[in-house]
Amino acid sequence: MFFLNNTDTLPDPSFANDDGLVAVGGTLTSQRLLEAYHKGIFPWYSEGQPVLWFSPDPRMVLLPEYLKISKSMRSLFKNNAFEVTYNTCFSEVIRACATVYRKDQVGTWITDDMIVAYEKLYNAGHVLSVEVWKDQELVGGLYGVYLKEKRVYCGESMFSYQSNASKYGFISLVRKLETENIKLIDCQMYTDHLASLGAFEIPRSEFLKFLE
Repeated sequence: MFFLNNTDTLPDPSFANDDGLVAVGGTLTSQRLLEAYHKGIFPWYSEGQPVLWFSPDPRMVLLPEYLKISKSMRSLFKNNAFEVTYNTCFSEVIRACATVYRKDQVGTWITDDMIVAYEKLYNAGHVLSVEVWKDQELVGGLYGVYLKEKRVYCGESMFSYQSNASKYGFISLVRKLETENIKLIDCQMYTDHLASLGAFEIPRSEFLKFLE
């Protein structure tokens, strides 16, 4: 286990424990966050904890060509059920992700410090948010870190106030990134929701090859 000060570099992900925890401590500067994502590491912790840095094994990923779109979702797209925009109101998106109700989850890992850190990273041009609208009202969205030079998008969180809104936004994002020759969407950890969209787990060592 590595304990970081504010100037230490992050260790290699191979040093992670069985839970994927690589290191503890340090600060959420833009430079540190970019270093982390380029190494396949991300911060994940709760209010009152030090910063916890994770690189799970296996890793949940989506290759754009494996995207699954159900008949019901195809119908929504055919009828233009929602409007989708990108990077128009990132602060609202991340705050919605932090506060939206999630079944079987108490509190949020998107702390105030996390919001401030990712807003700075967004202002530096390294974060891409998706906004989903219905009748000019924000009803869903998601955000993540876009490593353009690596052609990897690291998804962080999504929210939905209307059924299928976040899924609509995610599918729209994958289609957009596919036109930009994205190699992979990093989904971090397994969920049934992501699996239903075509995401699957691969060994961490294989995931890291996409970042080389």
